[in-house]
Amino acid sequence: MVGGEPVSHDILLSGTSGLLGTVTSADHKEPVVGAMVVAADVLAAGLTDTDGTFTFAELVPGPLTLAVTAAGFRPVALPVEVTAQGVTRNEVALSSGSQVQGAVTAVGRPLNDVRVTLVDAAGNVVATTTTGEDGGYAFTDLDGGEYMLMATGYPPKATHLTVHGSGVDGHDIELSHVGE
Repeated sequence: MVGGEPVSHDILLSGTSGLLGTVTSADHKEPVVGAMVVAADVLAAGLTDTDGTFTFAELVPGPLTLAVTAAGFRPVALPVEVTAQGVTRNEVALSSGSQVQGAVTAVGRPLNDVRVTLVDAAGNVVATTTTGEDGGYAFTDLDGGEYMLMATGYPPKATHLTVHGSGVDGHDIELSHVGE
């Protein structure tokens, strides 16, 4: 009703569109269970099921970005065009990220609380970690390529100390990494 009078108006209904696909590992072609799949630009998200499939129903036709992440795999973002009718099918293959792990030792003993830094070929710090009780460290989800690995202990610390003529003087020194 406009101004108290009925007005004729045509409405065009379109069919519903959807997106269906499977997420597999690029290396072994096996389904990736529990991968987070996000249809960006339309705000739809869900997890893959036991056979790696995902489904989004009633999407608006047109372009969107499909983003997929899963533990132990490199994230992927793909452009997808959802058709006006029916279900668009899309297969996603995730590549596993590389991993570096090891231990820092001295004189055959593991060193705890050593800072280990991974630097890429361009000189950028990729990640930093601290060794555990067993001297172990690990970096995960890495791109292939050349890296430099640096292990460093605590920075030196100097404190003023006065020793008295007799007896035992206690003087503890607490070391820490910069910013801690």
